[in-house]
Amino acid sequence: MQPIELETLLWRVIKVIEDAGERLIQEWEREGGPRGQGDKAEIDDEIEVFLRRELLSLFAADFWGEETGQSLTGDHYCWVVDPHDGTRDFLLGFPGSSISVALLRDRQPVLGVVYAPISPDRGKDCIAWTEGLPHLLRNRQAHPVDLSAGQLTEEGIVWLSAAAARKPYANIRLCAPARFIAMPSVAYRLARAAAGDGIGAVSLTELSGHDLAGAHALLTGAKGVLLNQSGKVLNYRNMDLVCVRCFGGAPEVCSELAKRPWGEALNEPSQQTRRLASRPRFPRIEVMQRAHACLAGLLIGDNFGAQVEFMDARKSPS
Repeated sequence: MQPIELETLLWRVIKVIEDAGERLIQEWEREGGPRGQGDKAEIDDEIEVFLRRELLSLFAADFWGEETGQSLTGDHYCWVVDPHDGTRDFLLGFPGSSISVALLRDRQPVLGVVYAPISPDRGKDCIAWTEGLPHLLRNRQAHPVDLSAGQLTEEGIVWLSAAAARKPYANIRLCAPARFIAMPSVAYRLARAAAGDGIGAVSLTELSGHDLAGAHALLTGAKGVLLNQSGKVLNYRNMDLVCVRCFGGAPEVCSELAKRPWGEALNEPSQQTRRLASRPRFPRIEVMQRAHACLAGLLIGDNFGAQVEFMDARKSPS
């Protein structure tokens, strides 16, 4: 087994994945919109070819990719790559897809990076961790998180798939007393839970190793867990199918969520979307960020104003 300094490797991997993210942004902003349809976009293949070359040049190991296949020799280490998780929603004009990379050692994630270059609320959002690092990294800054004692409370957030927004009533019941937020990429919503933006994340579809390994590493770094449909710790003995459902986040929360009847969400009829029927739109990232800033300014101003809005002028602190 070749020697490896994981923390040094992590910084180099982050740089490679950030470069790949720029390609995804360029595809989003492409005149005429991104190339592809359904669950397949041309940029997916292009990013994986780039990542395969760059990652193997950083550290020679086996490779398991979603788009370009596997190269397995029995090495103790294996790169696991999902070049673009959330392709379908990306092609429909919904932000929140991600790039996910993990390094497994003897089938256990010891390094992970999940990068959403076009997140719906945080702009570029890169979350990373490797074995030996005492905290997560978020956008290259130390980001300590400890999920070990997390509880399911009214203040908590559970991250669900984009489809959950069309089936709100069952999902509200299943996440109670917490709230839920819908997000396209399973890797990114698990990463958001690992980063402490929620108490847990759920997926109700069959998933392969490339879908989960990167976020699994992040959850490990945050003292969280990733459980399968039986409430057992997820493993990578069968990379083609690692789970039918998964629950990631605080250990006690995931154990509780795994017991709930999630079939109710699958069986609930979809509600009509509130989005106007039209061709998908792909606004420039800079324009989206300005719009978010304007809305945030209105929200902040309204909250400040609400404190004195109905107060008698004589009682106003001003």
